[in-house]
Amino acid sequence: MTSQDSNQHIFKRLKLVCVPLLGASLLTPASIPDVLKYLSDLNTILLDFKASGIILTPDLISYTFFPLSTLLRRNAASDIPDQILEKIFFVLSILCEDWWWDCDIAIWQQLFTLCGAVMAGIDGKEKRRARADETKQAAGECLLALLCVRTDQSDSNALILSDRTQARLEVLKTVTGSDQFLPVLGQTLDSLLVTVDTPHLPLQRVSLSILTLIIGNYAPDGFIPSVLPGIVSRMTRIALGTSTKRGWANGEIVSGSLEVMQLAIVRALGNDICAREGAIHVILKLEDLVCTTGTQPDQSPSEPRPFATLRTPSWLRGTSSQLLIALNTLTPLVTHPTPSALLAVSRLSITLLSATSMTLPELQPLLIHWLLSLSNSDFLSVSTESRKSLSSLLMTQSDAQVSLQHRLVHITNDSLSALPRLLLTHADTKVEHVAGLIEAICRLVTPPGEAEEGASLISNGIGRLLGPSGGIEKWGWSLLSVLELSAPQFTFNTAFSGRLMLESNTDMSQWEGFPEIDFKNISSATAKTALERMFRALGRASGDSCLFSVEWFTSVGRNGVGTRSITAIWCACRLLEGVADISLNQVNGTGIPARRSKRLTKLVRSLVRSIAELWDEPDKTETMESIVTEEDSTTQMLVHHAKGINPLHENLRITNHTLAKPVTTNQPGLHRLLSLQFFAVSAGMLQAQYRPLLLYTLYPILRSLVSPDVCLSSTALATLKYVAIMTSYASTANLLLSNFDYTLDSISRRLSRKWLDIEATKVLSLMVRFVGSDIIERARDVVEECFDRLDEFHGYSIIVEGLVEVLGDVLDVIQEDKRNDPLVSTDPSDEAEEARITSMESFFDWLPRRHQRSVEEVDTNSYGPAPKEAWGKNKVSEPDPAGETVGVEEPDPNADLPLTPIQGLTKQIVSRSLYFLTHSSPVIRARILSLLASSTPVLSESALLPSIHYAWPFILNRLSDSEFFVVSAAASLIESLATRFGTFMFRRIWDDVWPRFRALLNHLDAVDATSALSRRGVSAVGTESPYTHSHRTYRSVIKTMTAAVTTLHLQETCIWQLLLAFRRFLHGEAHEELQQCARDLYIAVGKKEADAVWLVLSSTMDSTHVNMKFLTTPRWNISSNADIIFQNL
Repeated sequence: MTSQDSNQHIFKRLKLVCVPLLGASLLTPASIPDVLKYLSDLNTILLDFKASGIILTPDLISYTFFPLSTLLRRNAASDIPDQILEKIFFVLSILCEDWWWDCDIAIWQQLFTLCGAVMAGIDGKEKRRARADETKQAAGECLLALLCVRTDQSDSNALILSDRTQARLEVLKTVTGSDQFLPVLGQTLDSLLVTVDTPHLPLQRVSLSILTLIIGNYAPDGFIPSVLPGIVSRMTRIALGTSTKRGWANGEIVSGSLEVMQLAIVRALGNDICAREGAIHVILKLEDLVCTTGTQPDQSPSEPRPFATLRTPSWLRGTSSQLLIALNTLTPLVTHPTPSALLAVSRLSITLLSATSMTLPELQPLLIHWLLSLSNSDFLSVSTESRKSLSSLLMTQSDAQVSLQHRLVHITNDSLSALPRLLLTHADTKVEHVAGLIEAICRLVTPPGEAEEGASLISNGIGRLLGPSGGIEKWGWSLLSVLELSAPQFTFNTAFSGRLMLESNTDMSQWEGFPEIDFKNISSATAKTALERMFRALGRASGDSCLFSVEWFTSVGRNGVGTRSITAIWCACRLLEGVADISLNQVNGTGIPARRSKRLTKLVRSLVRSIAELWDEPDKTETMESIVTEEDSTTQMLVHHAKGINPLHENLRITNHTLAKPVTTNQPGLHRLLSLQFFAVSAGMLQAQYRPLLLYTLYPILRSLVSPDVCLSSTALATLKYVAIMTSYASTANLLLSNFDYTLDSISRRLSRKWLDIEATKVLSLMVRFVGSDIIERARDVVEECFDRLDEFHGYSIIVEGLVEVLGDVLDVIQEDKRNDPLVSTDPSDEAEEARITSMESFFDWLPRRHQRSVEEVDTNSYGPAPKEAWGKNKVSEPDPAGETVGVEEPDPNADLPLTPIQGLTKQIVSRSLYFLTHSSPVIRARILSLLASSTPVLSESALLPSIHYAWPFILNRLSDSEFFVVSAAASLIESLATRFGTFMFRRIWDDVWPRFRALLNHLDAVDATSALSRRGVSAVGTESPYTHSHRTYRSVIKTMTAAVTTLHLQETCIWQLLLAFRRFLHGEAHEELQQCARDLYIAVGKKEADAVWLVLSSTMDSTHVNMKFLTTPRWNISSNADIIFQNL
């Protein structure tokens, strides 16, 4: 189909509607429905053309427009219903899409005037008529189609206006800027400023779009200053949503209103237009400076245009002050919940900063604050856009570049000075805001190697602020005076001591987080996080320039343990984290460390050594607190933050409430906690170069690890793991083993008469547990150190207890290492269990032949020639060259094997520990007994039994000890000896131990009868809790006798007493654990003396046998346990 045929087809379709519409152009009540139908059909036809991509020719558009114009001319505006007028505007808006290029100027003006009049409600000579919002919206859509600038579709780049578009736009600008049309334009703007405040959202959107086009393209330059106050006032109200019931506007409306305001301000107060009209004088060369001195202000042109406002210096001063007041009211929009509104605020700020840098310098602090706040937004698009825009403005050569850079440095200085005042008032939101501003400024500094001129200027400014000339003594001391830290309150689900022991099979490479530090005057977690990020950002932005501040904070922190010193260490840690670009909340040790300057490395090493010396000094009070005198207190405003009500006097007399002077509290635990964090930060910074510093820091870390303060010990554990990871050790055990000599030397120096640290023994014990079996090779050094200190401090129970605990830990490690080795018994009774003799026939066969010698069987087989003696050098005699015979002594097969180094070390521990069996401290006595029990599986018979024989009287005396846990430890030792060395313990068990056990059982039975912890029930035995001393003693005694019965020869008298003594533990009311132990005992006896077990248990349950009636005890219900025992015999 050709173009002519297509146009003919379009014409025919339009003719079917336009002709009847023209015939019904004079509206009557009867024709109104027909007109509505024709208009609806015409609208549908035009929409179909638009959807098909058909572009109407100017002739077709004129043909379609003619019946519409006739309808409007023949009828008064008041006689046209809203529905018909609305449909007319819809049709006109579609026609204007293609008519913008060729529409006659007179028709364009008439349509503009008509749309503006309808929106303003003055579309007739009658009194103002209120049109419906939908009708006004339709008029607005038509006006928007008239004003919208089209792009030439033949142009590949639609963003660049073609010459044709630019020419058409200039023609329309000439029309709207003419003196005759300006009143219409002004009236239209006034009506749009009214309709933009409507609650009808579609009309509000259309009004904002029209305002954007008129202000941006069609309003003349001289006309904008005249309407600027009204536009700013109304757009401010619309953006804040003060006229709505909900009190806020959605993001789309905020964005549209701020765009209108932005265009109006830039066109009225832009640098270029004000410079052309003389409101400001731009100095670009020396001649401009000379001209400035001779220029008279407020010169105006000779012929001012009507409706125009002249731009003069006085007008600029007045307008800028009013504009600053208006824009200040928009500050709440920075926290708007929608990203579209936040992006609009960002665009407004960037545009005004770049376009009005010389005309509105007073706005720069406000706009910069907005951009910095938006760069911290939770919306990624908003924060990214704001940061990129501000960075681009700072890095690009412009009139605003230098002034903005200086503004940012001043904002940083002012914000740091304002932080102490905000902290005093407990304004967490303001503290978070100010800290966020500083962090945002620091983020503008690019990383090293990529720094540009603008970023380097900011970095240098922050560096000067944190350097020697930055006045840190003023703002830093004020900050330390108000920022108070406190240790967090810990609540653990499991015992923390179990975590600290950390057995050798624990995964020590697992990351351990550092405890969070709380602030006394900051209750918001976000404000606290913002402060931490602020200090890190300051360190990252300033680099080595902030090392003076780090050193100053550290010096304050070293001179006491009060609140100021604690806060100073915290600030130094956060600054160092920023300099090193690390964080204690995450591990960065897997990556390649950044290059550190020699100055930074040297300073950190010096500070680490100085802080490590704090563990060498006794706890002292805060000495730096006295520096602040009454003069300081008068210069600072004292703010008292109190909650609740003032207490009344006892007699209801209301007294004056006076503020007490603040009392400085010392917190050495928190001070050491932050010092450990400083060690961790230094390790993260130096990494492999930190290893030499372990000589100074390893003992303080381990010393804190054994602290009773849970927060301090958990921080020490996290520090130890962090240091191990950062220094490239596979685990903390490897770190301690590699630096074993350093740690042992540190412990040794702290266990001398000149310098005594009671907790040093706990550190040594903990180190043994950490390292585990790998410490066996170094165990001799530990043992020698312990015994040297025992010889020196044997009169101090607490030191002896700690050293004995270390020896016990060493033996536990050795025992754990030997546990998987097969146990080689040296007792002949262990080779074959003695079988019970059931017949005498073998004895009678042997008796007649007892004096006969056994005849060796002679092998009569011939094996050929064979050597008569062993080959090699191991012969009975060997002639030497001199002719003499030298006898070679054969090894004694019964001689003991030489002791291994571990066995020799264990023997030394045992022999030198026996003297403490009679120590006055029951804890030490119990530990020595446990130590001997641990050495039993390690040492051979010849190595251990002489010491046991020597100490046997002392061991027996421990069975009569006043402390039950000592008795339990002694019974455990006897159990292990009986299990390992049966022949040696045979007589000692039955002659020495069993009588004492019988007396002990009787004594415990009498004690339990009067104890409040005894079990309640019929003839109940023992106590309710398995953790009482009597229960543990019962268990140890039963297990000891079970081991003795299993490994030793039985003695009938003692066995009978044993079976009678332990019957009560088979009672069903006894504790389940004791019942199980008693069943094991009777089963062990029953394997050797089944008849005796059966007789005792059956006689206890019933009195069938008259002769055994004395054993019957009805109060003990042992039937269930007896059945189990009989089944196992």
